Amino acid sequence: MDTESLKTGYVGLIGRPNVGKSTLMNRIIGQKIAITSNKPQTTRNKILSVYTEDRGQIVFLDSPGIHQAKNKLGEYMMKASASVIADCDVIMWLVEPATFIGGGEKHIIELLKQAAKPVILVINKSDTVKKDELLPVIAKYSKEYDFDEIVPVSALNGQNTEELVTCLFKYLPYGPLYYDEETVTDQSMRTIAAEIIREKSLKCLSDEIPHGIAVYVDKMHTRKSGDITDIEATIVCERESHKGIIIGKGGAMLKKIGSAARYEIEEMIEGQANLKLFVKVRKEWRDDDSQLKNFGYSDKQL
Repeated sequence: MDTESLKTGYVGLIGRPNVGKSTLMNRIIGQKIAITSNKPQTTRNKILSVYTEDRGQIVFLDSPGIHQAKNKLGEYMMKASASVIADCDVIMWLVEPATFIGGGEKHIIELLKQAAKPVILVINKSDTVKKDELLPVIAKYSKEYDFDEIVPVSALNGQNTEELVTCLFKYLPYGPLYYDEETVTDQSMRTIAAEIIREKSLKCLSDEIPHGIAVYVDKMHTRKSGDITDIEATIVCERESHKGIIIGKGGAMLKKIGSAARYEIEEMIEGQANLKLFVKVRKEWRDDDSQLKNFGYSDKQL
């Protein structure tokens, strides 16, 4: 690589919950870095991922969906989103193809006005509407903020994502790579494994439970033979009744979560995984500072 012609910088992904930030990031990187689901608060932490090619390097900072905080975990998530805006060179705001601009969107617009950085509006899920239906969406948002670029994409099928990457490089500064060319994320295998288990829990469990669960890996060790990795992880919930639902009749639900998670973890580690899941109750953990830190939600990480 000609280091003098490289462009390198941080791109912050922001937006309301469920607009597809993590799906888009995974699509551009070309592999799964962040978990996805159709439920709010899927992303809880600032997630860093790295895209490197001949033009340079884009370091993506994926943020939790911007929403009104209802507990200390929610407050932490909003701090994580604010730090993404502060730390990036270019802001990428994802929205859905709708003309309604509510309080949540107006709050984000105020944050953008304070940031004074290049802002690219990305209209995700553009494959769900006809092309002429995008025009009023673009017009509506353009009245609210003077965006540097507006790019319709589909994170799900990859439509227009290459054009988006080209657009991002346009606004990044010249400079050497921040990370090795082989780096795709700063997350550890343990962290990714825990997030995969949480994702499968989100997809298997009913709506009221996922907000109140956390997952941490107690043990992750590859045997001397090198062919099997033993993993012990704990799913934490807030109520005894939730514990029963997570375990399921005869352990059926826990087995379902474990089976789905093991398959994906084995793809990640490129080997066999022996996964054991446990369930514990920690009442009101989302409002407990010490427990939030134990689960990796610490201000020091922002």
